[in-house]
Amino acid sequence: MSNPFAAAPVDPASPIAAEVARTATTEKTYPSFQDIPKRPTDQRPLKAWGQAAAEVVAAREKLERETAPGNWSLGGTEAFADQAAAAAGRERAPNAGADTEAFARAARERATPPPSPR
Repeated sequence: MSNPFAAAPVDPASPIAAEVARTATTEKTYPSFQDIPKRPTDQRPLKAWGQAAAEVVAAREKLERETAPGNWSLGGTEAFADQAAAAAGRERAPNAGADTEAFARAARERATPPPSPR
């Protein structure tokens, strides 16, 4: 095996001259292809990684379809609130939805565009 440091001139005043000399004269063993470990058998096959990635992409696309604008609404909030209160084991306050409705009405009024300046 050839050593690139064997014939290279090194300045003896160099701070690494001693290290270069030691490295140039030391015989080293290098790994061979036989030293490469065998492929692990306790991991999923390579094709399964791609299938898992495809499943994640499909789940993302499904979520995007289901939550796209126009696919859901805030209607039926009273029934939802009643059901959630019942599941929590308590009754809803009698005017609990009034504040929400007032907020929604004010938001709709603010969202109305102003009249055109004609």
